[in-house]
Amino acid sequence: MKVIYFAGGCLWGVQAFIKTLPGVKMTEAGRANGKTKTLAVDYDGYAECVKTKYDPNIVSLEQLIDYFFEIINPYSLNKQGSDVGKKYRTGIYSKNPNDLKKAKEHIGKRNDCDRIVVEVLPLTNYVKSAEEHQDRLEKCPDDYCHIPKKLLNKY
Repeated sequence: MKVIYFAGGCLWGVQAFIKTLPGVKMTEAGRANGKTKTLAVDYDGYAECVKTKYDPNIVSLEQLIDYFFEIINPYSLNKQGSDVGKKYRTGIYSKNPNDLKKAKEHIGKRNDCDRIVVEVLPLTNYVKSAEEHQDRLEKCPDDYCHIPKKLLNKY
């Protein structure tokens, strides 16, 4: 199994989408790359993200990135849908330098790569979200989500 972290705005929809993808074995709602080791009220620079464990024999990192780009606006800085602020920035984070290199190379092959504002950075810290945020759209399907519902059930 491999692990990658995707930040794509509000984590509820990102988790709901990613967990349906082929090869994804586990998802966990959390926060990445904040300034502190624990979450404070203002999130201290954290990005809402989804920890994703996947089987690289079934799905490649590049394929996961392509799926991820289906649900985000990669040109929008600190905003996805109605969610605005640094905690809603887009990003791909990993502890594995080779995965970061692959992600940068894959994004760099896109015709629009010069306009993309998705962070691709080492994971410096991670905090699991509270239980109420885990699989939130399964528990509360009518909650707000910036991702169209038809995409949440696409795969």
